[in-house]
Amino acid sequence: MNTAELRTILVVEDDPADQVLIQEAFEEHEETRRSRPNLLLAWDGEQALDILFRRGAHAQATRPDLVILDLNLPKYDGRAVLEQIKSDLELRTIPVVVFSTSSQDEDIVGTYRLHANAFVTKPTGFDDFTAVVHQIQEFFTRTARLPAPAA
Repeated sequence: MNTAELRTILVVEDDPADQVLIQEAFEEHEETRRSRPNLLLAWDGEQALDILFRRGAHAQATRPDLVILDLNLPKYDGRAVLEQIKSDLELRTIPVVVFSTSSQDEDIVGTYRLHANAFVTKPTGFDDFTAVVHQIQEFFTRTARLPAPAA
């Protein structure tokens, strides 16, 4: 069984309530208790890109092992962020999970065309939301094989 370690996760989410739910889900999850990942939070697409490309105030940012990306963001939407990640030679190996309220086929197909690694529709209830975040974490720590961290 693979036990990949998610040391740093970039959560790109403009809804404060969803940010808190994601943080709480990681804090309460059994996998996380042993080795809690550092969550980097970005409120909009521009801040996410600054973190990923280590620009400005984020010049010392740690490269994330996983990106959880909302689609509907201010400044640059999730599609633009995803396109930039997957077109960059150094960033394209970072798995990106699109985590959106949308369940529209055009959003799902469009993000896979931009090389998203997964598309997950956000559940509306607290327990379901938390369970889905746990499933994302478990998949990337127990099932998926991740590339070695960049030097």
